Amino acid sequence: MNQAGSRYRTVPEFIIGVTREIWEGRSVASLNHYYAPEMILRSPASVTVGNRAVIAATLATLSELPDRVLLGEDVIWSGGEQDGYLSSHRLFSTATHLCDGIYGPATGKRVAYRIIADCHVNPGLDRIDDEWLIRDQGAIVRQLGSSPEQYARDRIEREGGPEACARPFTPDDDLPGPYAGRGNDNVWGKRYAGVLERIMDADLSVIPEAYDRACQLEHPGGVSGHSHADADRFWLSLRSSFPTAAFSIDHRIGREDLMMPPRAAIRWSLTGEHAGPGAFGPPTGARVHVMGACHAEFGPWGIRREYVLYDETAVWKQILLGAQPARPRSRRKAGE
Repeated sequence: MNQAGSRYRTVPEFIIGVTREIWEGRSVASLNHYYAPEMILRSPASVTVGNRAVIAATLATLSELPDRVLLGEDVIWSGGEQDGYLSSHRLFSTATHLCDGIYGPATGKRVAYRIIADCHVNPGLDRIDDEWLIRDQGAIVRQLGSSPEQYARDRIEREGGPEACARPFTPDDDLPGPYAGRGNDNVWGKRYAGVLERIMDADLSVIPEAYDRACQLEHPGGVSGHSHADADRFWLSLRSSFPTAAFSIDHRIGREDLMMPPRAAIRWSLTGEHAGPGAFGPPTGARVHVMGACHAEFGPWGIRREYVLYDETAVWKQILLGAQPARPRSRRKAGE
């Protein structure tokens, strides 16, 4: 897989190496090379265009969380030398909230949270031109002494109120990028996608069938759990909040690698009304889009470890704005 002109031999080496170079090596300017000039970055909060927006957002984050460390836990990838690669990168990040910023006045508190970033990497293994990024904002704001709902309320107010504030990402905001793939047909990706589809079809009996009884679960809000009851509780509370929302598997990867368990990476979405009680309180009827991502590791008795992310603060912002008249949408040129 080694490409002429690239410093990196493999997709995991490129993704992990570039991440460390940018954040811990403080080489923010290298984004001018590693991110294409018109790259598209989608997060639950917004869609941004261009590497200059990414550089601005990176500088803002480093200002607020100057000692941030990003530990690459896994890179689950698909693709090849003809059309490039899709990398699903799971990171565990630690930082101290030392300066004022999007999380409010500096608190001096330590935070730890996960991120999953799906990136399209060119065949030369030296540039990213499409990205889907989900950060566990719920975990961050809880550790800073707030809640996802209160943080969303504060953001709406700081951004000028319901009429003026930035609205979270929905499919209506999306822009076509260079990557149009859907992943691969590996059996492990198919298996995990099938499990999620059954859960979203309200067939929760799949959990004791598909999950190891000793499974480890890492869910939004920095919540850790174990075994079938915790898996059931998490997925039921999400689905019951949006019982009529359309569930979509947007991207699916399965992999088997030396010295690693079989793994799967799924990017998914729920789009519809907040029509039931559950993780987001009493139903409001607000129209909501949930961008989600999962990684799973398989063992001899089923799913051994599961990592699920979506941004609770972006969901709450949509719920709080749900009764507000929509304003014309505009593309944001700076990310969070």
